[in-house]
Amino acid sequence: MRQRRPRLDLGRAEEIGIEGLSFLAGDSDRLARFLGLTGFGPADLQGALRDPTVLAAVLEYLLGDEPLLLEFAANRSVEPEQIQLAWDLLTLDGMKRSRT
Repeated sequence: MRQRRPRLDLGRAEEIGIEGLSFLAGDSDRLARFLGLTGFGPADLQGALRDPTVLAAVLEYLLGDEPLLLEFAANRSVEPEQIQLAWDLLTLDGMKRSRT
């Protein structure tokens, strides 16, 4: 029997991205590592709540570190598959916005 993929809309994808950013910001070492690896600065994070590109970067960072991803997923009661789907949606939305 074929399993259904969980459905996710853009609003929920943004929420997951914001939760990811909040998770990273909750620990100064995690946040410093994220900022150092991505090149983002504190000013970039101020507008992050409205920027799908930044939220996608947060999720991509989490997806690239499996132990951190699993910690975030357990901490926020989010399935890891939903984090991947959220990244997909945010990336697509960011690409659409950059074309307009």
